[in-house]
Amino acid sequence: MPSVRDIRRRIRSVENTGKVTNAMSLVAASKMRRAQLAVTQGRPYAEKMLQVITNLAAQPINDSGSVHPLLQSRQVNKVGLLLIEPDRGLAGGLHSAINSSVGRFMGSIESSVSTICVGRKGREFLDRTGSHIVEFFTDLGDRPALADTEEISSLVIEEYSNGNMDELYVAYAKFESTMSQKPVVEKLLPVEPAQLNPSALAGYTYEPDPATLIDTLLPRFVRVQVYQAILESIASEQSARMVAMRSATDNAKSLGEELTLTMNKLRQDSITNELLDLVGGQMALEG
Repeated sequence: MPSVRDIRRRIRSVENTGKVTNAMSLVAASKMRRAQLAVTQGRPYAEKMLQVITNLAAQPINDSGSVHPLLQSRQVNKVGLLLIEPDRGLAGGLHSAINSSVGRFMGSIESSVSTICVGRKGREFLDRTGSHIVEFFTDLGDRPALADTEEISSLVIEEYSNGNMDELYVAYAKFESTMSQKPVVEKLLPVEPAQLNPSALAGYTYEPDPATLIDTLLPRFVRVQVYQAILESIASEQSARMVAMRSATDNAKSLGEELTLTMNKLRQDSITNELLDLVGGQMALEG
């Protein structure tokens, strides 16, 4: 049976933990608002660019017949995966949900899988599973700019263009709401043409020329998609951390109340025993 002193010490420890988790919840809430704003502002542009590129890829282009490397479909012998996870923990079940999704994806792929990893938590998972890591990126911060992700996008384009990867997927936590973050694994390369109706297929005159247009738009498209996936991951991370820390604060408060109740019962029992000893001694003296 713990003593009153031990329980009082545990109560102070729980209260201090609750103060820390509450502060982390407030910080995560502040960062979450900025991250959600960045996601909602960038999502329409990324979606529209995806629509433009896939529609453009589906259109007949009268040129020499050459196909841009990012549009080339090859026999799949080597699969690439861009894994985007946070650098820090304390985000509830977000990491395990992403890792489970990635694990199922890797298990369904018969070809060899090479990974480009963003975030320490993803690196830890890949190290445990023994996956091949091409490159590892970290410390992007909570508010990265498009220029901060250029190195990642350039590596993705280079690995696919050089034939080191025949298909390339991106895995991240897609932000849906403060309480919901959905792990997804989406195909990024090659860019697949949209399925258009025959009436929507038309010949276009391009300025300056189709090759220049494709060469300009496709790398920019990959950069935007990678950047948007990183923004989605950051918004999901901050949302999950805020919810997890708020839950931890509530649990600390509940545990503190239970310990206080237990301490008061022990003190009451101790006082009752002392009173009984006094009464017993007084009765012994009088007898």
